[in-house]
Amino acid sequence: MADDFFPLRKMQVVSWACLFCLSAGSWIFFSWDVAWSVAVGGVISIVSFLLTHQDVAYFMKSLDVSAQDTPGEAAQGEEPDTQTKQKLRLGKSRYIIKFWLRLAIIGLILLMLIKSGRVNIFGLLVGLSTVVFSITLTTVGVAGRSIISSRR
Repeated sequence: MADDFFPLRKMQVVSWACLFCLSAGSWIFFSWDVAWSVAVGGVISIVSFLLTHQDVAYFMKSLDVSAQDTPGEAAQGEEPDTQTKQKLRLGKSRYIIKFWLRLAIIGLILLMLIKSGRVNIFGLLVGLSTVVFSITLTTVGVAGRSIISSRR
């Protein structure tokens, strides 16, 4: 079970390392304002990703619990009972509400930051892309190891 989440944990470490490198690089090559904007965007992106991971894990766990509530019905291919359906609907509703609420909060935070004029928009966009960079680096690393191990 712990091995299943190793790439995710590694990606979280890569995200923070990538954010540090991007912030330091923008401070060296540009200015403190750009570096601060990159850091703010990166923290928003990483925290949002971590919270989304927790919500998805909780939602998947609720699906697993719902499936375990009626093992005989699921094995026979019968329709789940109304209580199980209600649990599934409630789990989906919670996930969707949390998703839209988090998106609205992030939008409001970004709106306030941009309206205040305290952030560099280019730096903010680079920071918000931190998770995309870490996903790409992690994927390339895993694919590279797979290719190298298949050649042996």
